[in-house]
Amino acid sequence: MNAGEGFFAPPGASRVLAARWQDGASEGVSELVAEELPVALVYNGISHAVMLATPRDLEDFAVGFSLAERIVRDARDIYDIDVDEAAHGIAIEIRIASGAMMRLKETRRARLGRTGCGLCGIESLDWFDGDDLDARAVPDTRFPPEALHRAMAALAARQELHHATGAVHAAGWADASGELLCVREDVGRHNALDKLVGALLRAKIDTAAGFAVVTSRASFEMVQKAARAGFPLLAAISAPTALAVQLAGQAGVTLAGFVRGGRHVIYSHPQRLAPEAV
Repeated sequence: MNAGEGFFAPPGASRVLAARWQDGASEGVSELVAEELPVALVYNGISHAVMLATPRDLEDFAVGFSLAERIVRDARDIYDIDVDEAAHGIAIEIRIASGAMMRLKETRRARLGRTGCGLCGIESLDWFDGDDLDARAVPDTRFPPEALHRAMAALAARQELHHATGAVHAAGWADASGELLCVREDVGRHNALDKLVGALLRAKIDTAAGFAVVTSRASFEMVQKAARAGFPLLAAISAPTALAVQLAGQAGVTLAGFVRGGRHVIYSHPQRLAPEAV
């Protein structure tokens, strides 16, 4: 029996009937697939964004997204979160401080997020400004190189939804030794990182005391989210983009790519990954 068979379906997955072809023969099977629903983020009664996301850990998503989009500057500006089923998806009702709401109204832009897009819905190129990071101060925390591989190996073992469906990304947070302490999954790599940030903030964990690992490429927006969350290091299993490398350098974030098979490549601020680090 493979991962898609049987009766158990983890949160964020559902069953569908399918036809499997193998060795010249076809058979009817029950397969697990990742759920992907429109999720509306509504601030003080005003709909701001609709993202396609996996419907799990949505309170974490609301907090992480709000920080990454600079809607709030601190999790304390979020007073309440309600997750409700809507006609065609899910609505997350978020109550935020009046000052944050004023900033949101000034910069509000309607956008439809997609799982492979980082800048959907922006109104002009003026918004796209790599210098406008508003990042938290990133400390010069040091990590042993082995910590990256310990965390990435643990992340592969902790992807419950991906093991069941083969269709989602994961983001994890590890301490300085590489012990993986928090994992979030989603069909969108950006969403998975938002959920991770939200989970850490809600648990009042110091994001700067460890680093993030992701099962995707490191794009501009992934680095931007890491910088705004205060991660000193972002480690990706795949490659970065040129713009991501540039932004990581500007933001003071150590960016590592191709973290797999006992090797990795450091693209910015290599001083944080020292063999003698403890």
